[in-house]
Amino acid sequence: MSLKDKADSTKDKVSGKAKETEGKITGDKAREAEGKGQGLIGKAKEKLSDAKETVKDTVNDLKKKTDK
Repeated sequence: MSLKDKADSTKDKVSGKAKETEGKITGDKAREAEGKGQGLIGKAKEKLSDAKETVKDTVNDLKKKTDK
């Protein structure tokens, strides 16, 4: 995972958790739901970045094997 991707997904997860907690404390169900959604977006970005990295590694491995 690139540093930029990691920072972006972490930002979404942390912001989401903060909004979710704020919603719980204030009783604002919409804010709580918004936070949960943003946290899920952060997790999805992390998984997508991991998948991109796996594909990139696989392609590089295949290139190395065909170059031999």
